[in-house]
Amino acid sequence: MEKPMQEKVAFLGAGNIAKAIMGGMLKKGVSPSSLFAADPSQNQIAALPSGVTGFSDNLKAIAQADVVVLAVKPNTIAELCASLSPTIGNRLVISVAAGIQSGTLQAGLGASVPIIRCMPNTPALVQAGMTGLFATSNVTDAQKQSAENILSAIGLLEWFPRESDLDAVTAVSGSGPAYFFLVIEAMEAAAVELGLTPEVAHQLVTQTALGAAMMARDSTDPVSILRNNVTSPGGTTAAAINSLTEDQIPAIFARAIASAHKRSIELANE
Repeated sequence: MEKPMQEKVAFLGAGNIAKAIMGGMLKKGVSPSSLFAADPSQNQIAALPSGVTGFSDNLKAIAQADVVVLAVKPNTIAELCASLSPTIGNRLVISVAAGIQSGTLQAGLGASVPIIRCMPNTPALVQAGMTGLFATSNVTDAQKQSAENILSAIGLLEWFPRESDLDAVTAVSGSGPAYFFLVIEAMEAAAVELGLTPEVAHQLVTQTALGAAMMARDSTDPVSILRNNVTSPGGTTAAAINSLTEDQIPAIFARAIASAHKRSIELANE
């Protein structure tokens, strides 16, 4: 059994993603006494998991910590970094602030501060997330392991050698849940049009999506083989797949993801 990580971690910002990470860590056996959070909202502090110490002051929270997780809105990052820079020292900083590049964080916190940027997605809220990670050159292997110990609490991880890769991660997995929600929404609407109740349509579609995702994840075959295995020539599935292909669904998804990728790059440079 993996030994629980007992480094002290301070979360600056106690919103949904911070609470999801804390909750996942606690489920893995991390002691709540090693977790701290700061947020200006007393409602957010009151909603922290049991045993986690809350503060309204960021500096009081980081004073307790070995690792600092920046989980605030991107438009507050510059002010936050400026306030932390005199006392951040050599603590590892993990940022989940979307679109804020490591250079911006480094400029605000100090050139020597080890920084890891990560791009999680919303399934992190149910510990089924996919997180892309990038580390600056001064991050040690031990600090990378610390980040893995923390972020594996919300799902799977993947390290990327170039920070620019996170724009692709954003386009594919960061924004990706919304694409699947749209497909689920469309399939449910089509099922209702065929006479099924919304409740039954929802159960049929979501369970089918879950099962298909599990098969795609766990199979050693490429998904094209899995698709072919359920597509009998001249059958009902073939009729649907032919219709989707004629409507250029693969090209539609390629254009959509390219648009998300382009917008991610734009946002990082605004």
